[in-house]
Amino acid sequence: MKLVTYRANTEAEGRLGVIISDFDIIVDVESLGINFGIDLPKTMLEFIDLGNIGVKALDKIIKESAVTDLVTCSIPFENAILLAPIPRPRKNIFGIGLNYTEHVAESARTLDTSKELPQKCVIFSKPPTTVIANGDPIKHNEEITQQMDWEGELAVIIGKKATKVSKEKALDHVFGYTIINDISARDCRRSGQWIVSKGQDTYAPMGPMIITADELTDPHNLDIITKVNGIEKQNGNTKFMLFNVNAIIEDISECISLEPGDIIATGTPAGVGAGRDPQEFMFPGDVVEITIEPIGTLKNPIVKA
Repeated sequence: MKLVTYRANTEAEGRLGVIISDFDIIVDVESLGINFGIDLPKTMLEFIDLGNIGVKALDKIIKESAVTDLVTCSIPFENAILLAPIPRPRKNIFGIGLNYTEHVAESARTLDTSKELPQKCVIFSKPPTTVIANGDPIKHNEEITQQMDWEGELAVIIGKKATKVSKEKALDHVFGYTIINDISARDCRRSGQWIVSKGQDTYAPMGPMIITADELTDPHNLDIITKVNGIEKQNGNTKFMLFNVNAIIEDISECISLEPGDIIATGTPAGVGAGRDPQEFMFPGDVVEITIEPIGTLKNPIVKA
């Protein structure tokens, strides 16, 4: 199923919704549960905490509902204001760097990283304050950077605690998937450390939705297309990851427990601005969009901070 965090209007609080594509509506999950006498949560993180039990329960209710049951606790999709699926993560986002062969090569040419393929996942983090929604502005601070870059990425949402999990069982711990734009200020790296480059406010646009793992069963054959001002910049596929989702979860969970609601941005394919000749970067007035079907398109404007 396709889950969103939405507002019915600009003054409303963010609520958990499920998209019913056949009717182009967003059904409020808590309200639907009330109609069936079942206690369902009103936020995405609370729902993720329920694990597969929550997904199965909601799926069963939807399938058993009459159209009128769904419509009475819904709003038209076009009237909803979408927030990031997880507007405020509990922890830093886990980022995976240099996870596509051609991106390793382009980074070595222009960013002084090693030309050798990583033997272990390159892991960094982005604070919760980086997260913004589809349509929200990415803030460009010209006093800090003149090299704001794009990185279209598949993001994994953890649904069950994972400690020392094997590759074979890794996907059992996944709740679902979304899109992240791992915005990077290339001129803000400090002695090899990336958090200032990648951790500035608004540097993790996320969305527009989470598609649950029962619906997206294979995360390893998804096209990732990034456009800036309508011009294609990245065209990759998750099958070319150096470390796939299974391997990433195994590696992180060997030393850091992954918990429900944790987010992993799995790396970007080639075609980033820093790797182009001549280099290209984003400035106020630009618009960047990332498409990964069946998740959808994440689109954000660049504005002056």
